[in-house]
Amino acid sequence: MKEILKLMNQRAAVLRQAIKKAQKEEGTFPEGHLRISVDKGYLRCYQVTEPGDNSGKYILKKERSRASKLAQKDYNTDFLMLATKELERLEKSIKVFSKENADNAFNNLPLERQCLISPYILSDDQYAAEWEKRNYLTNQYLPEDKRYETKKGEMVRSKSESIIADILCDLGIPYHYEQALKLRNGAIYYPDFTILNKKEREEMYLEHLGLLDEEGYRKNNLIKMDEYRANGIYIGKNLLITYETKESPLDIKGIRKMFIDLFVE
Repeated sequence: MKEILKLMNQRAAVLRQAIKKAQKEEGTFPEGHLRISVDKGYLRCYQVTEPGDNSGKYILKKERSRASKLAQKDYNTDFLMLATKELERLEKSIKVFSKENADNAFNNLPLERQCLISPYILSDDQYAAEWEKRNYLTNQYLPEDKRYETKKGEMVRSKSESIIADILCDLGIPYHYEQALKLRNGAIYYPDFTILNKKEREEMYLEHLGLLDEEGYRKNNLIKMDEYRANGIYIGKNLLITYETKESPLDIKGIRKMFIDLFVE
């Protein structure tokens, strides 16, 4: 409900700003309204000023700016009517939903009582906590290679992965390390990180390409990217890529900003 109210308030703010702009333009338009006809693909514009006049005065091509102003005038009238009605409905709904929604059955309880209850509707934070506690199948390949400890106490395969994990942890972004991902053809991959987008309650994947200098490594990862794409996992949508080479070290500052932009702000 919090997200719904946020969206409603954002829409209301957009409407208020647009209504103010439209009201400022009122009274600046030419007299009458616009009539348009199309004859053999040629647009003809007429200015109608007299009641009962179904024809109007033809607007010459060199006066086409007047036609644009008349069209804007008609749009202005319709927009103000519809936008005002929408805003009134939104403001009433925001007022009602702010006071009367099912979430408040839990939110209005004292903390000592909340801790004894399992709410039927989870907040984003509650959902994230439940998601993070889930058991999941992880990669059992060469467990001895997991030599780097994260702030959460788990072991990962590289220093860069531990840095990425710690950034996620510091920002309060839920993640699982090397969680099994079964593709449509039955193949199982283990993305380096499965990240929960709390706002959307959707999982995203992050692959860290740490050995791009090696030709075989690049080839294998290109095959993996093709497999992901064939399964609806797209770079920039639900798949994030971080990388490094000998000449281009891990961009810690840039990765942190990316996480903040995508998952925090």
